[in-house]
Amino acid sequence: MLPANPAFDLTGRLALVTGSGRGIGHAIARGYALAGARVLLNGRDADRLEAAATALRAELQGAQVRAVPFDVTDAVAVEEACEAIVADHGCPDILVNNAGIQIRGPLTELPIDDWRQVVDTNLTSGFVVGRTFARHMLRRGSGKIVNVCSVMNHLVRASVAPYAAAKSGLGGLTRVMCAEWAPHGIQVNGLAPGYIETDLNAALVADPDFTRWITGRTPAGRWGRVEDLVGPAVWLASSAADFVNGQVIYVDGGMTAVI
Repeated sequence: MLPANPAFDLTGRLALVTGSGRGIGHAIARGYALAGARVLLNGRDADRLEAAATALRAELQGAQVRAVPFDVTDAVAVEEACEAIVADHGCPDILVNNAGIQIRGPLTELPIDDWRQVVDTNLTSGFVVGRTFARHMLRRGSGKIVNVCSVMNHLVRASVAPYAAAKSGLGGLTRVMCAEWAPHGIQVNGLAPGYIETDLNAALVADPDFTRWITGRTPAGRWGRVEDLVGPAVWLASSAADFVNGQVIYVDGGMTAVI
């Protein structure tokens, strides 16, 4: 049996994954732990986060997983958390901006507070968290940042205006981060899931008409699973992707490839 390719080994690296108490972020965090990384789980619900960290440590014997609760939409809280993380654990080698929410509704009736909440959580947090930790990465001269975008960077539908706008903006922010930080040894890329079975999409998964539309629209013929995102996320965080920068990688079962 051939040995595992060391280019994908994350042993000794420190990864911070926002919005990782459950769903996509949790799956990515687990994948990083399996690849050898020390992992910091982030979210606002401290109890849920600690339970998630405890469960991962129990499942993956020897895994170094810790909970670091803070609000990614609060710039002051992010600055304070960054300083504490760097002091306690060191500067993260890997940052995944995954925190996100969805509020659906027609444009003409969408409350402005709902718009701001979605944009702040899905886009502004990537700016705030990204630049705060990048300052330390820049001083060190290395780092990997993965911004979790969406198939809605490329395709949209009615009722999802703030989410589509925020995720499209995150794709643009990814390219700007690349333009500014690539000369200093930092790789910044986007990971764009298609329609994935998560709590965020629970109502859609339960709708048989919508599921028929998704499976008919997706060449792979199924909803995505959170596990489908782990391999690409590990690749983007590893030395195997050292010359990949400013890209948005779609993991969507082929949805964006067809009409």
